[in-house]
Amino acid sequence: MPIRILIVEDETTLRETLAYNLVKEGYEVAKSGDGAEALELARADKFDLIVLDIMLPSLDGLSFCRIIRKEQATPIIMLTARGSEVDRITGLETGADDYIVKPFSLGEFLARVRAVLRRSPVTELRADQLESGDLTVALSARRVHVSGREIKLSHKEFDLLAALVRNKGIVLSRDLLLEQVWGHDFIGDDRTVDVHVRWLREKIEADPSQPQRIVTVRGVGYCFED
Repeated sequence: MPIRILIVEDETTLRETLAYNLVKEGYEVAKSGDGAEALELARADKFDLIVLDIMLPSLDGLSFCRIIRKEQATPIIMLTARGSEVDRITGLETGADDYIVKPFSLGEFLARVRAVLRRSPVTELRADQLESGDLTVALSARRVHVSGREIKLSHKEFDLLAALVRNKGIVLSRDLLLEQVWGHDFIGDDRTVDVHVRWLREKIEADPSQPQRIVTVRGVGYCFED
């Protein structure tokens, strides 16, 4: 059964772009540009995730979130042009599971969708094993094998590799990797990601000086390639 996502965004171009890319990833998508209409859709049908803009006609996103949270536990990602800490805290305290500030890249958006769905009890997305060529990542056992040979990784190396493999083919920024692997409260800078990527390459790349799996995207971050 496909994962079903409701996009609530009044900006037509953005709504259609997000929907198109989610469908390409294999999700089933419903769309609305109106808060009140979207609330009726969410009540009438079952969705695994709601992508919700804050500024909407008829019913704003924060009001939508407050109402729907009293009725169901569907995960919600909020989209907004507001970037202040107060706005982010308000969105999360209202019941959102994640918060993305516009403008954002499609890579970051898709990665956050996957991350929220993995954490959700509503879905059963968490496969126990990730695979890419001769690389296997056993999530429950926290074990990694390359060509049948077990590779010993530290706790953070494993989490970083799992985040990259889950999002293979998608460029992940250093900031996003810091958030997903080290958490919102991490005190440090993005060089931490670079150091751990270097250690990972030394363990899983045939030639760490010319990496084929974990590829650097200059000025942005990293991408895991099959």
